[in-house]
Amino acid sequence: MHFSQRNIYMLYLIKISKWFMLTMPIIVLFFREHGLSMKDVMVLQAIYSISVVVMEIPSGYLADVWGRKKTLLLGSVLGTSGFVIYSFSFDFYGFLFAQLSLGAAQSFIGGCDSAMLYDSLKSGGRENLYLKYEGRVLSIGNFAETIAAVVGGLLAEISLRTPFYWQIGVAFLAVPAAIMLVEPIRQKNMFEGGVKHILGIVKYSVITNKLLRNNILLSGIIGCATLTMAWLIQPYLEQTLRFSEYQIGITWAALNLTVGLTTLIAHRIEKRFNQKTIIGFIVISIALCYVITGLGESLSVIPVLFFFYFTRGIATPVLKDYINRMCDENMRATVLSIRNFGIQILFTVFGPFIGWYADLYTINYAMILSGIIFLILGTLTGILYIVQSIRK
Repeated sequence: MHFSQRNIYMLYLIKISKWFMLTMPIIVLFFREHGLSMKDVMVLQAIYSISVVVMEIPSGYLADVWGRKKTLLLGSVLGTSGFVIYSFSFDFYGFLFAQLSLGAAQSFIGGCDSAMLYDSLKSGGRENLYLKYEGRVLSIGNFAETIAAVVGGLLAEISLRTPFYWQIGVAFLAVPAAIMLVEPIRQKNMFEGGVKHILGIVKYSVITNKLLRNNILLSGIIGCATLTMAWLIQPYLEQTLRFSEYQIGITWAALNLTVGLTTLIAHRIEKRFNQKTIIGFIVISIALCYVITGLGESLSVIPVLFFFYFTRGIATPVLKDYINRMCDENMRATVLSIRNFGIQILFTVFGPFIGWYADLYTINYAMILSGIIFLILGTLTGILYIVQSIRK
C-alpha cells in the first residue's frame, strides 16, 4: 500500500475522532443547566473562535514549515486535553479554559488536514481526485457526527455531563492516528521562517491575489452562517418546537447525515454547474432558510432545516476546492488557515451579538435577523468574487 493511501485512512480516523461529537447535540442545554444565558453561550463560543484566530495563521504556517504530521499530532493532544478540562469543570471560567484548549486544537488541525490530504494525493499523482476525497473525509465526519448525536442523546438521559466523559476517549483516537501518518515529500522545501514570511503569505492571499481574497471572504461569511446555525438550532428546537433532549439528538443526527450524504456528491455538482450558479445558490439558500425558519413555529420548518444542511454539504468542500486550485503547495495550509481565520473572526463579532439579540427578543427573531445580514454580506461578496473570476 502506498503511504498516501494509509494517510487517507488515518485522516479518516482523525476526522471521526474530531466529529464524533457526543457533546454537541446537548452542549447548549449543558451550559444552560449550569446557569449560562444565551449570550454567555455565544461569548464562550466567541472565546473559542478567538483562540482559533490567535493560532490559526501561525499554525497553518507551522504545518508548512514544521510538517503536517507534527502539527496534526499537537492538535490531537490539545483536543483530548480540552475535553478532560470540560469533564471536570462546573462554571463559566472552567468552560472558558476548555474552549481555549479546543480552539487551539482546531487551529492546528483545521486546514492542515486538508493540506495533508492534497499533498498525499499529489505524491501518488492523484491530486485531481482531491475534491472527491475531501468530500469523503467531510462525509465520514458528518456520518460520525450523525451517529454521535444519537448516542450522545442517549447518554444525556443519564446526565448532561456523561457525554463529556466518553468524549475524552473518542478525542484520544486522533493521537495514534496522527502518529501513524507519513509526511509527504514536497517538491519545494520552505527554509524561510519568521513573521515576515507569514505576513508575505497573508499579503498575497488578501491583497495581491484578489480572486483568492474574495474567495476567502465568501468562505468566511458562509462558514460563519453555518456555525451560527449550529449554535442557534438547539435552543430553537427546544424553545420554539418544544423538542426533548432525545428528539434534539435525533434531529441533529438526521441533519448531519444530510450533510454527509451531500458532500459525497459535491464534486459531481461542481462539475455540472458553473461557479456563478453554485455561489448564487449557496448564498440565497442559506439566507432564505434562516428567514423561513425564523418565521415558522411548527414542524413545517423541519424540511427547511434539512435544505440548509444540504446547502452546507455543497458549500464547504466546493469553496475549499476553489482555494486549493489557487495555491502553491508550500503555502496551501497557511491559506486554508487564513480561510478558517476569516470564519472565526466573523463569528467572534457576530456570535455574541446574535446571542444578545436572542436573549433580548427571541430565537426566531435572531434567525430572521441573521438571514438578512448573511444575504446582504453574501450577495456583495459573491458578486465581487464572480466579477473577479470573469476578469481573470
